[in-house]
Amino acid sequence: MDPLHNPFSPGAGTPPPELAGRDDILKQALMALARIKKGRAEKSFLLIGLRGVGKTVLLHKISEMAEEQGYKAVMIEAHENKSLPALLLPYLRQVLFALDKGEMVSAKVKRGLRVLKSFIGGLRVKINEIEFGLDIDAERGAADSGDLEADLAEVFIALGEAAQDRKTAVAIIIDELQYLSEEELSSLIMAVHKVSQKSLPIVVIGAGLPQLVGKAGRSKSYAERLFDYPVVGPLEKEDAKKALQEPARSEGVSFTNDALDEIARVTEGYPYFLQEWGYQAWNIAEKSPIELDVVKKATKASIARLDQSFFRVRLDRLTPREKDYLRALAELGADPQRSGDIAEKLGVEVNRVAPLRNGLIKKGMIYSPAHGDTAFTVPLFEAFMKRTMPNLPAPKNKKTKGAGKPS
Repeated sequence: MDPLHNPFSPGAGTPPPELAGRDDILKQALMALARIKKGRAEKSFLLIGLRGVGKTVLLHKISEMAEEQGYKAVMIEAHENKSLPALLLPYLRQVLFALDKGEMVSAKVKRGLRVLKSFIGGLRVKINEIEFGLDIDAERGAADSGDLEADLAEVFIALGEAAQDRKTAVAIIIDELQYLSEEELSSLIMAVHKVSQKSLPIVVIGAGLPQLVGKAGRSKSYAERLFDYPVVGPLEKEDAKKALQEPARSEGVSFTNDALDEIARVTEGYPYFLQEWGYQAWNIAEKSPIELDVVKKATKASIARLDQSFFRVRLDRLTPREKDYLRALAELGADPQRSGDIAEKLGVEVNRVAPLRNGLIKKGMIYSPAHGDTAFTVPLFEAFMKRTMPNLPAPKNKKTKGAGKPS
């Protein structure tokens, strides 16, 4: 079969040929966008899920839906080494400049630009391009206190009033929200709270790993009333099979039922892995239909490629001790595990591995589904750790009371 016509597209945030099993989330997004644009009360929402479930794909789709409804939509990706103001400023500037292009001068838009200029000065954010681009006097006394929580709320209000004056709405879409500090997340939640109270046409839609829910709750106790948290999980079996069969049929090819069942089983329904297995099976198959023996070969090819890319790039960010911690977690299984059991595998006290655990959570490698529990954020990662590190790290000797004292 011709690889040129291979419809499958494994990649970070790459749209799949068939967006199966996500209708409920997209309907919720469509309703929220429509209501907020009309000035109706509606919650913003944050998509929650592990790596490889398609959160980024959904955010891009929602961004397209927002633009179709006349929104000014911006798509932002948070990461560890950039502050929230530095992330937001270029995009807020972009939106305000777009609003300023109307035929009639808008005092609200001009004020929004002045407030943004104040925000930059108040936080002393050194972004030369923005300072150069905002050739306008700052709005003294607005968003210039240096307090992120107070100032960001003022910026959002000014932006919402500008959008309202132009009879449009703004969608701020942020991926990888778990990388924000609790202070930054608190400031973002406060800003959403303020624009919601004033029924201004701004919606914040985000996505993050499962720890985002607890982080939001710790930042602001009322976060649960401002946001919905749709869970983006693996696809149900029939949706997983549809995600494979429909794209193949569009190219005049099909999978046998046994082949589809096997891919659904080994990938556990995770969208990224479905694309990888579909891609490899297509390239290995000589003819249609794609049968079970081809899928078994595709499994070997897929695992080899995932080990070299999807899994490897995450492992290479870790210290040797962090790798040891994940190897011990992998030994216990794919399900959430107690912190004490992981420490026991490593042969150390729980408090000695707490900093390792916290660092791995910040890096997005693990999360805590319940107090004292730990689980991987990357599906199938435990099997990769066992392949990469066949042996457990040698256990340390626990110190016992009285050890080392003279008898």
